[in-house]
Amino acid sequence: MRTRTDRCPGVLRPWVADDGLLVRLRLVGGRLPTPALARLLQVSSEFADGSIYLTSRANLQLRGLHGKDGRLAPNLVAALESTGLLPSRSHELVRNILVSPQSGYVGGRADLRPVAARLDALLCNDPRLARLPGRFLFTLDDGRGDLLDRSADAGLVALGGTCAQLRIGDHWGPVIEVDDAARRLTQLAVAFQDARGDGPDAPWHIRELERPLYPRVAPDTRIPAPSDPLPFGSVPGGTHARVPDGVLTPDLGRSLIEHAELVVTPWQGVFIPQSQEANR
Repeated sequence: MRTRTDRCPGVLRPWVADDGLLVRLRLVGGRLPTPALARLLQVSSEFADGSIYLTSRANLQLRGLHGKDGRLAPNLVAALESTGLLPSRSHELVRNILVSPQSGYVGGRADLRPVAARLDALLCNDPRLARLPGRFLFTLDDGRGDLLDRSADAGLVALGGTCAQLRIGDHWGPVIEVDDAARRLTQLAVAFQDARGDGPDAPWHIRELERPLYPRVAPDTRIPAPSDPLPFGSVPGGTHARVPDGVLTPDLGRSLIEHAELVVTPWQGVFIPQSQEANR
C-alpha cells in the first residue's frame, strides 16, 4: 500500500537532485514548437547546465537549477513560462499524454493530434483533475501499435479513421468514436480521481484500484500487434534524429531550430516531419 503521494517533478514542484533542482516540462504528444525549443535552450544556458533532457514519456527536463527550500525563484518560473511549455500552473503535473509520434504525418489509422489537444484542454479546465497523480498516463496509439507495450492508465488504440477502443488500466474498454475520445478519456480520469480519494495512500494508477472502474471488454479483432520503436534515421514521413542518452546538448538543440516543427519521441529521439524539412 502506498504511504505517500507521488513525487513526479514539475516547474512548481522541482526534484532535489545531487546537482541541483530538476524540473520537468510536459509536451502533449511530444510536440515541440521550435520557438519554444530556442527559448528553452536560452533558459537552460542562463539558469541550468545548458542541456535539455528527454524522458521516456517524450517530455523535457532541465537540471542543475538553483532555488531556495526546494523551490525555484519567481523570475526562473517566469522564464520557463516564457517558453510556452507551461500553459497551466495548476495542472502542470497531469498533462501526461503520449501519442504515436508520426500520427497525422504518415501512416496510422487516424490523426490523433486533435484528440490530444482537446484532451489537454479538457484536463486543464477541470479543477478536480489538478489532483491526478503525476504518474497517471494517457496513451493514444493511432493504430500502428507503437505504444501498445506502454503501461497506460487511460488511452485508446485507433481501429480505423473514426473509431477506437479504449484502454482502461491493464484492460480494454468499449469501442468509441474518435471524435468523442477526448471527452471519454476525461471521464475516465474523473472516475479514477473520485474512486482513489485524496489521502497519502491513494492509488497512483487505475490498475491499483480495488474494484475495476468499468467492466472488462475483450480486445477488438482490429487491435494491431505491438510494433518496434521507431528506428533512427530516415523513416516514413521524415527523419527520426537520435539524441544520445537523451541529452539534447546546446549544439544538437541549435541544429534542430531551423525546422518549423518537431516531435519528441519516447525513444530518446526527435521526429522531424518531412513536410517541414522541405521548407528549410
